[in-house]
Amino acid sequence: MAVAPAGEDNYPEPVVTRAASPGALWRVVGLSVVFIAIATGFALLGDAAPTDMVLLFLGILAVIGVFSLFALAAGLFRFVGGEEKRTLARAIVDSLPYGALVTDRDGKIAYANASYAELSRAVTKGVPVGVPRLLAGHPEASEAIYRLSRAARDGRAIVEDIRLPRAGGGAQWLRVGVRNLPEFDGGGRRPIIWTVEDITRDRETQENFYVDLQKVIDYLDHAPAGFFSANARGRIQYINSTLADWLGYDLAAFEAGELDLSEIVHGDGAGLLLGGGQEGTVRTEIVDLDLVRRDGTSLPVRLLHRAARLAEGELGETRTLVLDRSRALDGEEALRAAQVQFSRFFNNTPIAIAALDANGKVVRTNAPFTRIFGLTSGERSIEGIDIGSLVDEEGAGKFRAALNAAKGHKSEIDHVDATVPGEEARSVRMFISGVEQSGESDEAAILYALDMTEQRQLEAQFAQGMKMQAVGQLAGGVAHDFNNVLTAIIGFSELLLLKHRPSDPSFSDIMSIKQSANRAAGLVKQLLAFSRRQTLRPQILEIPQHVDDLTVLLKRLIGERVTLDVEHAADVWPVRADLVQLEQVIINLVVNARDAMPNGGAITLRTRNVLEAEATSFSYRGMPAADYVLIEVEDTGTGMTPEVMEKIFEPFFSTKELGKGTGLGLSMVYGIIKQTGGFIYPESEVGKGTTFRIFLPRHIPAPDEVAAKQVAAPVKDLTGNERILIVEDEESVRAFSARALAVTGYEVFEAASGEEALEVLEEIDGQLDLMISDVVMPEMDGPTLLTEVRKKYPGLKVIFVSGYAEESVRQGLADDRSVEFLPKPYSLDQINSKVKEVLTGRKAGEQGD
Repeated sequence: MAVAPAGEDNYPEPVVTRAASPGALWRVVGLSVVFIAIATGFALLGDAAPTDMVLLFLGILAVIGVFSLFALAAGLFRFVGGEEKRTLARAIVDSLPYGALVTDRDGKIAYANASYAELSRAVTKGVPVGVPRLLAGHPEASEAIYRLSRAARDGRAIVEDIRLPRAGGGAQWLRVGVRNLPEFDGGGRRPIIWTVEDITRDRETQENFYVDLQKVIDYLDHAPAGFFSANARGRIQYINSTLADWLGYDLAAFEAGELDLSEIVHGDGAGLLLGGGQEGTVRTEIVDLDLVRRDGTSLPVRLLHRAARLAEGELGETRTLVLDRSRALDGEEALRAAQVQFSRFFNNTPIAIAALDANGKVVRTNAPFTRIFGLTSGERSIEGIDIGSLVDEEGAGKFRAALNAAKGHKSEIDHVDATVPGEEARSVRMFISGVEQSGESDEAAILYALDMTEQRQLEAQFAQGMKMQAVGQLAGGVAHDFNNVLTAIIGFSELLLLKHRPSDPSFSDIMSIKQSANRAAGLVKQLLAFSRRQTLRPQILEIPQHVDDLTVLLKRLIGERVTLDVEHAADVWPVRADLVQLEQVIINLVVNARDAMPNGGAITLRTRNVLEAEATSFSYRGMPAADYVLIEVEDTGTGMTPEVMEKIFEPFFSTKELGKGTGLGLSMVYGIIKQTGGFIYPESEVGKGTTFRIFLPRHIPAPDEVAAKQVAAPVKDLTGNERILIVEDEESVRAFSARALAVTGYEVFEAASGEEALEVLEEIDGQLDLMISDVVMPEMDGPTLLTEVRKKYPGLKVIFVSGYAEESVRQGLADDRSVEFLPKPYSLDQINSKVKEVLTGRKAGEQGD
């Protein structure tokens, strides 16, 4: 099938098929009736009809007929039986370069333009037919014609490209479309227009373009050099086959954007490649670095890299040519090896190196520069950056001075320590040296920068740790001595109370002494909590339950102007901690929150679980990823400045007025949480409030572990007649303990040191039931004494007494299972109950069988 296009000026006549309109038909019928009526009238009148009248009528008909003949001959009239006058719209349609056919929904042709008429002549010898019939002889077009015909019946618009084979070879392509036309005669009919266009030439051009494009891609893919392109986010959009083979990637499985630039560029090279040039510039740079193969090995390459900066400052897609430097021609091996070694040294060193101009702006740099100076890949142009703008004001001033010294060719230039601002400030140490300018080079100085952030943090942590350790040792030592004194005061007070009745005038005085000693013992516990040496009695705790139990007390403490809200998540895990100390932590934080809101406010207590995955996302230093129970104490108070937050856990530091607060509250909180194995972190903003977050390790109970709180039975019988040795270097404590046990019937021996205790044991030939020994003693301490005693008397029962935590005492014992522990200060009942428990093998107050 071939289409013969019409000439530009001599358009073939269009084919018009027009049905007679109902109005014209009725006019013809009416005119016929009139003439028949006149003829019938003359026939009925017969001779009665005036002859003149008949002749006049016939004359008029004759004149009309003659006039019509002359008009027809002159061209004034013409017969249009199926042919209409060509209008401007039809002239435009007839001039279209493609065929247009107008039909009704039943396929009856109303109009066909000149191009379609020419197309029909070539197929149906001049008889216009519809498009389905026009292409009926081509089986290849049957499916498309079916879809077009269905769309025509449904009133839908559709276009199909149909391929028709040619007899002499090749193919002809027709683009056939169908759509509705708007209503035009007021009769409610909407005709359909079919279009038929020969697109063979366009198809051939398109196919040739794809063939050429495929050749270009094939040339690029198999070029002797690698090539890749990356977007501003560092995602590789294209990589050729050569580079994919070098790196060990399957090009067939590669999809644009699934490979990141950092996966194939070694070290900090990705940041260097995404630095780009200045805004609105495009320049090719030569970069020598190592790429990373898929198996992790290095491939030394030279990159001809172009990263354009758009006018808006955004980074456009990069274009990078990759040359394999692991291969070289004969005679170039030495030079190639030297260049490869230098490029590896330059870009793989952990030191940032940059060439600077006389104004301190970067001329060129290596890969680690972007990381050390906190430049996000693609965010800013590296070239032309002023080093002074990257550091703090003080560091910028020192840098300018060092740069001037370098330009003056000074031999010794002090290093510059500066801070790089940002979300996480970084510390850098910069070394600057001058260079001789030659030729067209802009280089005036070389900058070497070391990342000192981690070292600075370690130094600060070490200094803080040393300070805290020194104060902790001091507090622990003071607390130990105080415990000895308080043990004697509390003990002798109780011995005196045994001899005085409540009606005795001295009874109240002795009670006051005992109560004051107990208050002093509470202060000592704070000191020990700070030094993390206090005695803890850990148990399995359900945090929400105990927090709820504290609510009534907390509301009384905070007063009426402060509201307290408690929020618990579902199924909060248990923890293992000392209930009394944990309650003290919460009370202390709530009271501090109250003091931070002098005009009233709100305090919120929250508890919830923190999964290990969530803990990994936290930026808290020193806290490993694990499962935790989180306790939050949040207030809407005045908040704290960063300077105050750095010191809040230090002992004797207080923001309260003089005489209000000891400065040990938060240091005690910190010590209790750390000794429990948890972590505490504050977050505060001035004017908005403070939040303390406590992370306690999740406790997974053993199958036989009982989580319920054990309540000791009332003490009944504390008497005994066993032999007991008391080893204590503090005479007052030793005297009280001896008297307390002797009163209840025990035979007591005393020793002021470890050596003396061994002598006593020898004298009595080891006939002893129990040894009570202090842990910290001069010359021979408790653990050393225990080791010597176990050599001769392995079955002897032992109780250690100490003001330090039980866990810290047991860490120095080879066999701590056979040793019991009694914390200082202890009362008369406590020492007697502990002795009875150890000697009988059951809790004091329990009945025998």
